[in-house]
Amino acid sequence: MTTGLKEQPLAEGAGRIRQIRTRSLWRARLVVAALSLALAALGLFALAYGERVFSGAEVLATLTGDPAPGAEFTMLKLRLPRALLAVLAGAAFALAGVTFQTMLRNPLASPDIIGITNGASVAALFSMIVLGASGLVVSAAAVVAGIGTAFAIYLLAAKSGVVGIRLILIGIGVAAMANSATLYLLASASRWDLQGAMRWLSGSLNLASVDDVLMLAIVSAVLVPVVLALGRSLWLLQLGDDQATGLGVRVEHTRRLLVDASVALVAFATAATGPITFVAFMAGPIAARLVGPRQLLLVPAALIGALLVLSADLIGQFAFDTRYPVGVVTGALGAPFLLYLMIRTQRTGGSI
Repeated sequence: MTTGLKEQPLAEGAGRIRQIRTRSLWRARLVVAALSLALAALGLFALAYGERVFSGAEVLATLTGDPAPGAEFTMLKLRLPRALLAVLAGAAFALAGVTFQTMLRNPLASPDIIGITNGASVAALFSMIVLGASGLVVSAAAVVAGIGTAFAIYLLAAKSGVVGIRLILIGIGVAAMANSATLYLLASASRWDLQGAMRWLSGSLNLASVDDVLMLAIVSAVLVPVVLALGRSLWLLQLGDDQATGLGVRVEHTRRLLVDASVALVAFATAATGPITFVAFMAGPIAARLVGPRQLLLVPAALIGALLVLSADLIGQFAFDTRYPVGVVTGALGAPFLLYLMIRTQRTGGSI
């Protein structure tokens, strides 16, 4: 009798835990579905709205191969590559950001906060201004420098195990040095190179092309599945290295794969659009608030990143008398969000 009385509360507790997990899972699925629908709707709006406004029927007809008069060039050659690049770059920045934030258990551990984006930007600028390069050469320079910067930060922070706050502080220092190199390159650039470099540094989709979209789409098709496949291991890394190892995670191998894939995503996205600030930083915390606790944030964060960049680009184009690059809009949104998260992180001990 006593044993039965003890087992009943345990069974009830297990049942409640299962109910909470089920509700949390359904909440995450509903959020992903809602974000997907919102992204699709915003994408159609981006194709329809501009100096010439097309109806929804004209947009769908053009996309299915029966373009309205004058719609093929405007919609398919100008607006579609821009919208697709915004989605791909936003998702790449966000996925890399939330990977670093989850792995290091700190919302400030984003590639654009800890210097990785800055390192990639310096290499891309050097290849454009000094070497006169473009296209794949710029992308390769950004990728190599981004991975090198991440590796250097990791080594400098790896004393007695990587600690999130140490890595963040070292990363901020590396970012400051990279910014100094950027200013030197800008100061030594010719007037023509300076205009292109400043436009690129602001984070812009104005020169979006099919080649940029194809490059980033191919990179994403290779690297995004790698990050998603390591999602469970990434979630377990939040528990600490010892517990993750006890649960079967090859900690160092998994961390290297996640860092390399995430840095490559950031570097290629940066090479295609310039450093669009704060997207990698904002997407994860926003996803955490929408999805709730104990859920992996990779897919929701990627969708939020795509929505942030696409909506910021539309705001920059049409909300003001002057057109602003997308990076200016995301910077205006991200700066106060950074201050809020720094205050909240200090109070909660580093949790998103």
